[in-house]
Amino acid sequence: MKRTSPTRRDLLATAAAATAVSMAEVAPAAAQAGPKPMFAVPMVTIPIVGENQVFQVRRIYCIGRNYAAHAIERGSDPNREPPFFFQKPTDAIQNVAIGEIADHPYPSLTKNYHHEVELVAALKSGGTNIPADKALDHVYGYALGLDMTRRDLQNGMAAEKKPWEIGKSFDHAAVLGPIHPASKTGHFEKGAISLAINGTVKQNSDLSKMIWSVAEQIAKLSEAFELKAGDIIYSGTPENVGPVVKGDVLLCKLEGLPDMSIKIV
Repeated sequence: MKRTSPTRRDLLATAAAATAVSMAEVAPAAAQAGPKPMFAVPMVTIPIVGENQVFQVRRIYCIGRNYAAHAIERGSDPNREPPFFFQKPTDAIQNVAIGEIADHPYPSLTKNYHHEVELVAALKSGGTNIPADKALDHVYGYALGLDMTRRDLQNGMAAEKKPWEIGKSFDHAAVLGPIHPASKTGHFEKGAISLAINGTVKQNSDLSKMIWSVAEQIAKLSEAFELKAGDIIYSGTPENVGPVVKGDVLLCKLEGLPDMSIKIV
């Protein structure tokens, strides 16, 4: 039989097939070369009102003693004390839906568990050394929150001049409702804020009484940390924080946002 010499097209097709086989063999090896996570860590998110997207949380910052009367009840001089901050772990978040009374577990180790109602700001961008007059450009939206506190543990550690993280950073310690985009609500510089237990008002103030505004908090925080998208800031609580016990129903209100409610179980 007469042998036909391969054409240039045949040679190119053969080369292409060989290359495809080679790449198929190399690809799995390359995929296996990098490190693999040992286990999956759930992403912490907050629902956004009116959006299909969710807000992915990077860090939780909290400001302490940001209302003069609360600073006084905690033994501080609001006229001289600069703002100070602490953090909570992101997985301390407990999301509470609008219209829901969410069960909130009474935590371990404490016999003096306190409520602190607060405005929460959620950032869409960040940076370092952000000027106060540009700070609100980084705010995506706002939520109503509760900075729950194991007060006896906090006070005990503070008395021993030790870090009081154990009083602030624990499971379900960062309660909050969904985020409302600032494009729809505007920015919060004033407005009534309150908390009631079983129908009796305990905390009752106005955002205008904050010592440091949200813009100033962002500016001060950015001096110490590089803020980024996904950061949320608990902006401080008014006076008359106090204890809750199992069975108590807490109702949080902030002018301009829906109410938020939990039951201590």
